Amino acid sequence: LPTVLSEHDVVNLLNAASERPGPAGMRDRVMLELAYAAGLRVSEIVGPKGLDLSGLNLETGWIRVHGKGSKERLAPVYPGIARELDRYVKTARPQLLIHRKRRGSTPTALFLNAQGSAMTRQGFWLILKRAGARAGLHKTLSPHTLRHSFATHLLSGGAPLRHVQELLGHASISTTQIYTHLTNRQLQEAFTKAHPRA
Repeated sequence: LPTVLSEHDVVNLLNAASERPGPAGMRDRVMLELAYAAGLRVSEIVGPKGLDLSGLNLETGWIRVHGKGSKERLAPVYPGIARELDRYVKTARPQLLIHRKRRGSTPTALFLNAQGSAMTRQGFWLILKRAGARAGLHKTLSPHTLRHSFATHLLSGGAPLRHVQELLGHASISTTQIYTHLTNRQLQEAFTKAHPRA
């Protein structure tokens, strides 16, 4: 079964990502929170098919995501992350662009590295790993951990499996059903703790 963070661990991870000074710290926090907020794959956030400035509609709270098999979907984002994304785009991203050494067209990728170029998957992985270490998380973290946590927390909160499937961009509901095993395990643990005869 996939690794899942508790809600408390997610908050600690995001706070740890914010500890870096300057625009990089803002970028790290927003990038990791967006991965969790919308349950995105790392390839949907950064890289050739990653998020683009044109895919943001922060007034209405939606982002356009290019998923597996070149399937496009709209993903909702909650108001708090929409505000943080807007702040990042207006303040931190322009500061990261200043360091761009390459001439030519300005990248349209939402997330940029320290050189002002599009963030890579490896860059995302490194940021996550460092934030996890600062947060004291001893679990093995991968970019998919945030996606797994998103799905599990939604199901634990009562979201229908079909809705979670749509949000994750899964073609088949059977792919999404792995998360029901995680919530069933949590249900079993709660039962064992609470039932006097368990």
